[in-house]
Amino acid sequence: MEGFSRWRMSDKTRSPQTGSPWEKTALLTKREPLGRSTEADVCVVGAGIAGLTTAYLLSQAGRSVVVLDDGPAGGGMTRATTAHLTHALDDRYVHLESVRGEDVSRLAAESHTAAIDRIESIVLKESIECEFTRLDGYLFLSPNDRESLLDRELEAAHKAGLKLVEKLPSGGLPFDAAPSLRFPQQGQFHPLKYLNGLIAGLERGGGRLYTGTHVDRVEGGHPARVVAGSQHVTSNSVVVATLTPFIDRVKLHTKQFPYMTYVIAAPVPKGSVPKGLFWDTEDPYHYVRLTPLSDDADLLIVGGEDHKSGQAEDHDARFARLETWSRDRFPQMKERMFNWAGEVMETLDGLALIGPNPMDEDNVFVVTGDSGMGMTHGTIAGMLLTDQIEGRVNPWAHVYDPSRKPVRAAGRFIKEAANMAAQYADWIKGGDVSSEDDIALGHGAILRDGLKKLAVYRDSSGTVHRFSAVCTHLGCIVAWNAAAATWDCPCHGSRFDALGKVVNGPANQDLPRVD
Repeated sequence: MEGFSRWRMSDKTRSPQTGSPWEKTALLTKREPLGRSTEADVCVVGAGIAGLTTAYLLSQAGRSVVVLDDGPAGGGMTRATTAHLTHALDDRYVHLESVRGEDVSRLAAESHTAAIDRIESIVLKESIECEFTRLDGYLFLSPNDRESLLDRELEAAHKAGLKLVEKLPSGGLPFDAAPSLRFPQQGQFHPLKYLNGLIAGLERGGGRLYTGTHVDRVEGGHPARVVAGSQHVTSNSVVVATLTPFIDRVKLHTKQFPYMTYVIAAPVPKGSVPKGLFWDTEDPYHYVRLTPLSDDADLLIVGGEDHKSGQAEDHDARFARLETWSRDRFPQMKERMFNWAGEVMETLDGLALIGPNPMDEDNVFVVTGDSGMGMTHGTIAGMLLTDQIEGRVNPWAHVYDPSRKPVRAAGRFIKEAANMAAQYADWIKGGDVSSEDDIALGHGAILRDGLKKLAVYRDSSGTVHRFSAVCTHLGCIVAWNAAAATWDCPCHGSRFDALGKVVNGPANQDLPRVD
């Protein structure tokens, strides 16, 4: 349900301007970089939904908090999320019950429901104008799926405590569709306006936000240290709330797997599509929502067409298939305005990894494994980690424990691990092109140079930029992603911008430039 931070105009209306619809109506918050070493009770690394919610709730509990981010606040995945606020799990309650049992399913439903409630309460307390609204969500049957799929999910949702979920007959949606499940009282909001409200509340409570600050390493212990260049933050606890942790080389990255997802957006006449969140049962599934665009139009946002990161090149075809799927159901769609691609980290059971870092001191915590539900998982992280840092017992701790081993998901683990290992074969393959002359303006490609592989980018002026194509995490060969203008690692999901700068972990160093 989440997109990435690069939005682009469609082929017919493409503009050099980048940025999401959220960025057109809310500023990404920037603050001064960390200029000198300092101290705090808690240092949070990452100023997205998870990091800022955690920092805000800790400041409300009376803790002194410092937040560090190497970009602007909300400048990663949060600024381009489609912002579904739901307790309808991406991976379904049937799956969660099969690998973790009914008790965990019940606690997962409880925690995601509580996350939506907590967002609403913060919106009211801080008077945040972020277009928060309650609305229903609908899981509808795809043409090739059996109706029993919905029946099983309905039963699993009820056992998880979601007694108000109900089955609707065919025709119960604003487009021609098969039967569906209705999940009442879900939500949506404007993510950047909400983050700006969190920042205002955090700073009123004495919290400090530093942007443009790249964290080099985290040193656990009592006290802990977060090192950023020549400065550092000394604290009692550290929370690493980046998309995926850069402080763990291997262990956590065997528990989650990177996937790309694609999104398009187009205007529809105001009121022609009722408000709601919509998801189908295809694999990969499609997800739909509306957001206000103008006095006479809404923006219809549709996502899907997922694949493993760095393992597909047909980006334009995926956008085209999304548009075809959308127009079949929403013929009132106007010309496509935006398309973008993004990354989500999928776990074996579909639940995030939140809690003490398994390979570190007990005062270093991580948030990762969003599984396409970053807004609610990020809010759950704020509530859970605040309790853990404050020394309070939280019933969700074992549900999201990063050390957990869902043994009944071993089959998926073996499949994903084999896929990751197979990517190292890219070392012996040829390049994408035989010459730099074959690379178009504004594009990149992998080029073989003897025993080495180069990531070569030709900018809009024709200048060629060359980098090592070896991911600085664990040595996989990156691939060019034309949809987002990034170099993507097919093994663990690290991503680098066109000029080799790291934008997503677990890598924490840029691609080395090659002269």
